[in-house]
Amino acid sequence: MIGFGGVVVIVVVLLLFLSIKVLPEYQRGVVLTLGRYTGIKGPGLVILVPIVQRMTRVDLRVTVMDVPPQDVISRDNVSVRVNAVVYFRVMEPEKSVLQVENFLQATSQLSQTRLRSVLGQHELDEILSQRDSINHSLQRILDEATDPWGIKVTNVEIKDVDLNETMVRAIARQAEAERERRAKVIHAEGELQAAEKLRDAAALLSQQPQALQLRYLQTMADMSNNGKASTIVFPLPLELVRPLLEALKPAVPPAT
Repeated sequence: MIGFGGVVVIVVVLLLFLSIKVLPEYQRGVVLTLGRYTGIKGPGLVILVPIVQRMTRVDLRVTVMDVPPQDVISRDNVSVRVNAVVYFRVMEPEKSVLQVENFLQATSQLSQTRLRSVLGQHELDEILSQRDSINHSLQRILDEATDPWGIKVTNVEIKDVDLNETMVRAIARQAEAERERRAKVIHAEGELQAAEKLRDAAALLSQQPQALQLRYLQTMADMSNNGKASTIVFPLPLELVRPLLEALKPAVPPAT
């Protein structure tokens, strides 16, 4: 049987076991003495007064939290499912213990509500094309909301935006129509530029009749070099045939 002395030794060893804690480099201990906050311990060896003091461990590493898919109605009344990921870390361990019951759960719930709220202020096209801006806005809003808890939100990333099949087909038709519109605009701009160049060329040739004749000759040479051409129509300038036309006119007798 164990005597009284053995019981005392066992109790002392048990108290020493309860009073000695070892914290790694990435953890801090928030110590409460008789229910009152008395400081932060760690890292390394920490000695507590059994029964009188209680310590809560807080991890200071960056925490990666997945935000579950949320049903969001955009500003243009389109229903989408969006999920995201939030990166944050504890900057002030005492606030994360004293100011909020469970900072992990609180941050998760806050991220879900803020995600629905922010995306509801944007149209679908903005959600799909302006993710960087939306991510930055979410990060700023969450960081301000979690600051009283001693938490720093470093980054927020929207992962997936899921649409129903009807909306996917509508977006595909819209994209196809946009491509056709751009093709028609580019074609019309090309026609306009070509017409302007032809107008400038015609104005330049009209100022130099000799240049117009050279252009006729060049066109004739190009057509004759083409083996497929069997008939060549060569327009003559009016200046060349006008004297002949004048000579062929019958003489009008003078009036008596």
